[in-house]
Amino acid sequence: MDLDIAPADEAFRAEARDWLAAHVPAVPLPSLETAEGFAAHREWERQLAADRWSVVSWPREHGGRDASLLRWLLFEEEYYAAGAPGRVGQNGIHLLAPTLFEHGTDEQRARVLGPMARGEAVWAQAWSEPESGSDLASLRSTAVRTDGGWLLNGQKTWSSRAAFADRAFGLFRSDPDAARPHQGLSYLMFPLDAPGVTVRPLGRLDGKPAFAELFLDDVFVPDADLIGAPGQGWRVAMSTAGNERGLTLRSPGRFTAAAGRLAALWHEMGGTAGTALGERVADALIGARAYQLFGYAQVSRLGAGGAVGAESSLTKVFWSELDLALHETALDLLGPYGALADGADEAPAHGSWADGYTFSLAGPIYAGTNEIQRDLIAERLLGLPKGRR
Repeated sequence: MDLDIAPADEAFRAEARDWLAAHVPAVPLPSLETAEGFAAHREWERQLAADRWSVVSWPREHGGRDASLLRWLLFEEEYYAAGAPGRVGQNGIHLLAPTLFEHGTDEQRARVLGPMARGEAVWAQAWSEPESGSDLASLRSTAVRTDGGWLLNGQKTWSSRAAFADRAFGLFRSDPDAARPHQGLSYLMFPLDAPGVTVRPLGRLDGKPAFAELFLDDVFVPDADLIGAPGQGWRVAMSTAGNERGLTLRSPGRFTAAAGRLAALWHEMGGTAGTALGERVADALIGARAYQLFGYAQVSRLGAGGAVGAESSLTKVFWSELDLALHETALDLLGPYGALADGADEAPAHGSWADGYTFSLAGPIYAGTNEIQRDLIAERLLGLPKGRR
């Protein structure tokens, strides 16, 4: 792994830093988990896209800069270091788009990617169902063949930001007679305002309403919105899952920036070296740096023709536990003030530590629980026998 950054790549980093310095809002946007914040973040996506910063690694024809994965990592480091807003389009940009690049048609890429990059179409992930979370292959929602397309029926739940999003992508059982649960599934896109779709917001621990469950009653989806071949949805979905657990959803820059803010907070609070809290701050800095170096190594491996593979399970366990430990340390440093969320006048850092902690609680659960990821690590990376499930 070569850690020397070429002058051209440093110039790209400097251009990104300058743009962010000129455009990042001086006051944080409202939470994107609210209707007001969702609209503000959609506008931020439009600003990013106007100067091709929304999707830097995409081809230029779809709104990107044709940037290498290394440049994407550098951009992400600058993005989070600048305190730029969260990405309301991340489900589409980081999950659906890589799936379309690998399995979609030219027509689908031409139709879907541009509006996604500009924030005109924000996507929700409609995978989980009641009794089908980490055991995704047990899902029961159906896709039945009809003239010119498919009829979708069933229920999806815990769909992030579906309360305000425009469209969703998900897996449906299209062959109920398939020999195994992960066979006979199809991967389809659908609009959330289509006839037959009911979106019901779900309350969260922090009171914000952007989670939703979806009820589908004979929702018509044309053949043009099927990704991959009928019945091959599981193979397509594993492409999405690899991106979700790997680097793209939780890039290293997110954690190096947060660990840097934690160290600054520790100094601001008069932290003393050699204490238990000081050691936890040091652990967060070391963990973030280790994840950053892992990111550079993975980019080198992908650039040499490698694939994301089962290592994404390692990545997912690491970043989710790092995120939780980092925010728990921040709240312990802040004491009672750490409980103040956004909206409270005295909330430290506009409540970002409290909000970040609440979000980090979900990290070991979403994108496949860490228990499931540890099983995958044992079986696929260590070659251990399958456990009982």
